[in-house]
Amino acid sequence: MGIAERKEREKEELRERILVAAKNLFLEKGVEKTSIRNIADLIEYSPGSIYHYFKDKNEIFHVLHQGGFQQLMGRMEVLESVSNPMERLKGMGSIYVQFALENPDMYDLMFIKDAPILHVSNSNEEQWKEGFGTFNFLRATIQECIQTGHFRGHEEEALSFLVWSTVHGMVSLRIRRRCEVVLAQRQDTIVKDGLNEFFNILDRLSS
Repeated sequence: MGIAERKEREKEELRERILVAAKNLFLEKGVEKTSIRNIADLIEYSPGSIYHYFKDKNEIFHVLHQGGFQQLMGRMEVLESVSNPMERLKGMGSIYVQFALENPDMYDLMFIKDAPILHVSNSNEEQWKEGFGTFNFLRATIQECIQTGHFRGHEEEALSFLVWSTVHGMVSLRIRRRCEVVLAQRQDTIVKDGLNEFFNILDRLSS
């Protein structure tokens, strides 16, 4: 291995160490209490070293949230073999809820925290690609539902937003511990129960 290749490998290794440290701190302390300083302390480098790789903390969190979207969409791949679009739509909802409840901190970063979106807003990115890709997958499935005779009289983009925001709302209330107050005795099952009720509503809308 030549000098240039070794240096490039060392750069990639340090970048990965920064991301691993940032993720560990984020999971332990949350976004607000994770800083460039304590990331640097954890990997035993100076804060200035981190700025060679990332513009700021928001960029680090943007990269971490990209990993979350890769995990989520990786789980969705199992639905490619589901030919019935209504069944695929329900499968998407179930996988989305399961991912959120199993990874509440990552879900928080992906869909609630400002840091990744602030990075997009302050960069040359034209759109939030990760969110757009996930929404587009949902929209394509609902479009297929409409094409096969479901949801007559409904508009695909608005309906897609309604479906996403409904499921997001349920898991967000659970993650942020709002269910404990009003549904303490059902907090472990209420999101999945609510999702099944939502599926029943979709079935009635689609008939």
